[in-house]
Amino acid sequence: MAGTYKITEIVGTSPVSFAEAVKAGVAEAAKTLRQLDWFEVVEQRGRIADGSVQEFQVTIKVGFKLER
Repeated sequence: MAGTYKITEIVGTSPVSFAEAVKAGVAEAAKTLRQLDWFEVVEQRGRIADGSVQEFQVTIKVGFKLER
């Protein structure tokens, strides 16, 4: 893992679970960022509608290696 890394913060969402929200966020980040290496969950929250959970949301930090 030697090298220099940059960290960006994103929010992933899912109607299924927090884990699926993380996966969705990482998958979307992978479309525009190269060399993704790790993530850290910073915050978990959700949206409620009509008395039930409608959406899981996670704020994650994603680390990627800077290219030379």
